[in-house]
Amino acid sequence: SNIFKIDILNNILYKIYALIYLNCERFKKTAKNVFFLSIRLSALIMNIKDKIKTIIVDKPLKLDCGQVINNFPLAYETYGTLNEKKDNAILVCHALTGDQFVTGLNPVTKKDGWWSYAVGPNKSIDTNKYFIICVNVIGGCMGSFGPGHINPETKKIYGTDFPVITINDIVNAQVNLLNHFGIKKLFSVVGGSMGGMQVLQFVSNFPEKTKTAVPIACTSSHSAQNIAFNELGRQAIAADHNWSDGKYSSNNSVPDKGLAVARMAAHITYLSKIGLQEKFGRKLQERDDLKFGFDADFQIESYLRYQGSVFVDRFDANSYLYITRAMDYFDLVKQFNGNLSNAFKNTKAKFFIISFTSDWLYPTQENKDIVIALNAIGADVGFVEIESDKGHDSFLLEVPDFLKALKNFLDKSYLGN
Repeated sequence: SNIFKIDILNNILYKIYALIYLNCERFKKTAKNVFFLSIRLSALIMNIKDKIKTIIVDKPLKLDCGQVINNFPLAYETYGTLNEKKDNAILVCHALTGDQFVTGLNPVTKKDGWWSYAVGPNKSIDTNKYFIICVNVIGGCMGSFGPGHINPETKKIYGTDFPVITINDIVNAQVNLLNHFGIKKLFSVVGGSMGGMQVLQFVSNFPEKTKTAVPIACTSSHSAQNIAFNELGRQAIAADHNWSDGKYSSNNSVPDKGLAVARMAAHITYLSKIGLQEKFGRKLQERDDLKFGFDADFQIESYLRYQGSVFVDRFDANSYLYITRAMDYFDLVKQFNGNLSNAFKNTKAKFFIISFTSDWLYPTQENKDIVIALNAIGADVGFVEIESDKGHDSFLLEVPDFLKALKNFLDKSYLGN
């Protein structure tokens, strides 16, 4: 029924577009943007429905906010083959703007999976050897229960009536996939950035459910600086008049400008000063001199605008609000009354913590704090700081030392299975 409504909307928008185009020259660009954004979104929704694997969780889950959800969908993807002993499974946890399509071609966006450098045949996380599971987080927009779903009580899209979720809620939801596959114990749980937070929370919540854990470029509690950057993004979305207090789906509008700015601001934090300088410097964008206007004179401006524009084609603004909120609420130290060690005291899992020299979003010291907490209880923990000028995004990119370290840890740990 949603697709039928979208088809009607497209028909109406096409007529409006034609009228504007024929009668008013100055609004041609606006008309085109509205019409073609609608086309892209309808295509995305139809692709999502056709191309994703989903389970319905038919048992209640009490969220940290106090609400209870039940009969909710979890979208997931798998790679490789689960062996007979079911001891070769790796749960990969995605970051803020990731999804379940870790590697290969994303069937919805038609782009490469977000961790294609690390996951695949003979790669760091070897799909010839391991069975990889990745779940779209609740609150997300790639099929799992989120603000874009219909509220059964009101028969309208949730929008900002969706309950606020936490990393704890996300982990408690995704563990249902292990039950679905009959996996009693994972070989590993792995993730970077927000994915790393899920790794820490998973081991804390389910200390016997994984043999190894690899939190990458993450933290045990979100810093004031990171909360500030997330708030900047949320306010950019809220300031877009199309946001309509989160009810933009009902108004057939999209806060694309606000979401694009949020993505631009966040993207800067994923890079490093040295990396930006080396890649862009003060190079001009397809021009010989400054134009003395507000178009993108510099390549870095053009790059950021591009990052913002392509992001709105694949991500939902309300999901961005909810997931950044979950990151901001993450605080394992507080959850365990100021003693991070207690979060891990019941697990025998073998840890491997990875950080990057140029990551100023989740700096090495915040990763080392996790190592110190694990050492304090005599846990089996390894740590490596990888030299890289690619900033926080290093874990997503082709950084040979990182990929080699990850592969070595997993393969050697698996030999002892």
